[in-house]
Amino acid sequence: MKSRMKIDFVSDVSCPWCAIGLKSLEQALARVDDRIEAELHFQPFELNPQMPPEGQDIVEHIRQKYGSSASDVERNRAAIRQRGAEVGFTFNMEQRGRIYNTFDAHRLLHWAALEGRQQVLKEALLRAYFGEGRNPADHQVLVEIAQASGLDPLRAKAILESDEYAAETRAQEQFYLDHGIHSVPAIVINQRHLISGGQPVEVFERALLQIAAESSAA
Repeated sequence: MKSRMKIDFVSDVSCPWCAIGLKSLEQALARVDDRIEAELHFQPFELNPQMPPEGQDIVEHIRQKYGSSASDVERNRAAIRQRGAEVGFTFNMEQRGRIYNTFDAHRLLHWAALEGRQQVLKEALLRAYFGEGRNPADHQVLVEIAQASGLDPLRAKAILESDEYAAETRAQEQFYLDHGIHSVPAIVINQRHLISGGQPVEVFERALLQIAAESSAA
């Protein structure tokens, strides 16, 4: 009998290590598919909740937020590109010139979960931002991505033009902050086990099998 797991993937759509971590987790789950049945939920986290809709130049933002030099930024970009390539995710850094507010994207992800399309939308949002440099704060962009993900574009537009799911999204963000999640990705398994960061596939695989073994023993 397969071990059943609930996995909460706490992340932001403007976080490169979240994209890497998700691809790694997906590949690990594929490796253990004969032993583990996972229910994957995406939970909201905003790296920059005060970011205005027009965003900010990404190099300027990283320098201000982390005190990074230009060479630091380039080294980090190279590391991200390499890790992305290892798990089959393409980062087009030249396309990604700005960083944006992501709250509305999280509201759509909340809705997409109710429609059974959350993972599809999450992956599409990550590809749109990191691969194409599209603005996840732009409502038209979000509607187009929602439609391409199999969601009703008129419903998506209506949600974005209202404050629907805003309270629910903020409540979920606060829940994870209150439980000590201050960096992402944070992968919470069965509401008990935490794996932090964009880990390699092998790390996720070992953790999943260990947790499954402990659950069986219990």
